[in-house]
Amino acid sequence: MQTELNNKQIINFLKKTYKSAGFVDSLKIKYRSLICPFISLIKMVQPGQKIGDVGCGSGQFLLLVSEFAQPSYLYGIEVSKKLIDNAKNLFSSRSQNSFFAEYDGTHFPEQLGEMDIIFLIDVLHHVPKKMQENFIKNLTNSMKPGATLILKDINGASGLVYFNKLHDMIFAGEIGNEMSITKAADLLKANGLTITEQEKRNMYVYPHYSIVAKK
Repeated sequence: MQTELNNKQIINFLKKTYKSAGFVDSLKIKYRSLICPFISLIKMVQPGQKIGDVGCGSGQFLLLVSEFAQPSYLYGIEVSKKLIDNAKNLFSSRSQNSFFAEYDGTHFPEQLGEMDIIFLIDVLHHVPKKMQENFIKNLTNSMKPGATLILKDINGASGLVYFNKLHDMIFAGEIGNEMSITKAADLLKANGLTITEQEKRNMYVYPHYSIVAKK
């Protein structure tokens, strides 16, 4: 693991990787690390671990893990076939052992239970509010004993949450269902996980929280 990883390294790597992206996509892809705590999340990966990413999108975060950490296996799931195809194409030229699969957003594949760490990055607030508790319940049930869930999302208790709602309206065409870090931690504990770390961090106008929880 590169202990001195910084945003300049990440941005330069993404610029080389995503040469043909359009202007708006380029902004979202290449500069997201400036508004999302990717560095601290990547540093949570230990050499040789199997890493899962729920809601992996086009595979950007797992690509960064592949480049800047030393996982033994990467596994991403996403509800969109188009995004999964993008991720497969992104990893087609890499030697990293990886697999990407489409899922229905509710029932988690058995293979997720083989992962040492599962990341859930800015996904929960896109889940309909009435489905969030079952989503977390099903996810935690899919984890193996000793596995770690890393939940990174937007803190619904912060007044800055409205900037994220505007962001999602522009880029995703929807309003998010952000919950507070306290409620998120309570939800994980209610499903049998032990909280080992919690952090709140504002990056520009985005109020992030990260929770590390072990089964």
